[in-house]
Amino acid sequence: MSLKEQFEAAVGRSQSLTKRPSNEELLELYALYKQATEGDVAGERPGGFDFKAIAKYDAWADLKGQDADTAMQAYVQLVERLVQQYA
Repeated sequence: MSLKEQFEAAVGRSQSLTKRPSNEELLELYALYKQATEGDVAGERPGGFDFKAIAKYDAWADLKGQDADTAMQAYVQLVERLVQQYA
């Protein structure tokens, strides 16, 4: 199975967890997914009191420069860990 196929399977598995992961784990999933599918974060950092958008932006920005394959592999590994923990 190719890395892209593993990644797509992990995306499906992440949506079928029976318990909700922690906020930190959800942010990590979000950031890795965005880095793998869109590359480096673009645009201005959200301001004001939209703390959720700020946290998501910051988590994604922390991965700046990471290539898509590395992000996909890290996403797959994180989902495997979460499935063992929350399935």
